[in-house]
Amino acid sequence: MNISNVIRERRSIRRYKKAPVEQELIVSLLSKAVSWYESEGTPHWRCVHYGTLDARQKLAESMLTKVKESNLGKIIPSKMTEFFRKQMANSPAILIFIAEAGENQRQSDENYAAVCSIMQNFQLLGWEQGLGMLWFTDPLVYSETFFKTIGLQKGERLAGILNIGYFEKIPRARKRTPAEKKWATITCGNNIHLDDSHFSSQLCLDILNGAVWAPNDGLREPWRFIHVTGDQAAEKLQTSYHDISRTYLLVVATEEADLHKQEEDYAAVCCVVQNFRLLAKSKKLNVRCVIPEWIYDQKQCKVFGIRAQERVVAMLELGGEDLYFNTASHSPKLNITHL
Repeated sequence: MNISNVIRERRSIRRYKKAPVEQELIVSLLSKAVSWYESEGTPHWRCVHYGTLDARQKLAESMLTKVKESNLGKIIPSKMTEFFRKQMANSPAILIFIAEAGENQRQSDENYAAVCSIMQNFQLLGWEQGLGMLWFTDPLVYSETFFKTIGLQKGERLAGILNIGYFEKIPRARKRTPAEKKWATITCGNNIHLDDSHFSSQLCLDILNGAVWAPNDGLREPWRFIHVTGDQAAEKLQTSYHDISRTYLLVVATEEADLHKQEEDYAAVCCVVQNFRLLAKSKKLNVRCVIPEWIYDQKQCKVFGIRAQERVVAMLELGGEDLYFNTASHSPKLNITHL
């Protein structure tokens, strides 16, 4: 797979052929999607696969419960609700991804970031097979009936719903803002010279300009990047790696006042991070992604220019030979329910 091309070519698809998407293919792509996600621990997530027409019809009914029981239901034309019902039922396959609860915010964020990354991997792998997908979340479908239907447990977090099917037409590409326009550099201590074998600013930007081709609702592009260099960078960032040849990238998300948009934007930034990791790996460059404890400390965040209504999603440690996670001994673990 030419990962750079697939990341740029992938589109959100809303119309599918009638051809079924076999369960075996879903499982195979999910297994590979999980194996592409490198981490120190095991991602805590699960998903529900709606592979039969009957299961998708019941899911569609549960998703319409909130609308039908609200005042909005009296206003929305029945043609619109019927269109939604048919669209869901006629999608060849639907996957709902759920992040397991964590003991604290950091662990919950790690689980959620893992699920979003796996979803992005799955979309990329599916695209190469001719599968188009639509990742969506919508408060209008969130109700007790819907959550009961998908089996959402207390403390769990819905990451998203993927409609899946083989596509015929590819929508036109929508431009992305160059990473240079969402970029800042901070030097901690004395600047150091990085040769071409390490992550220079230009190399980092080149990879980012491929990574920003990530799904994000309304093309809000809710991300910003802070490149941290210098011989004191590791100390300031409280990382255990103190090789001065390394540089660091803070990936930052805008926090909208609307909580639902916050979740959507966080997921979008997680996809950018995963794209970056895949692109770097394709170039045989080492990247370690961590969620450090200090990102939840507003005072520490201000040191690195994090603004109000922003949050750090991840810190990427760039360069060095010991940054790959040892995942070779782990076989992909799937927690999938088929309906």
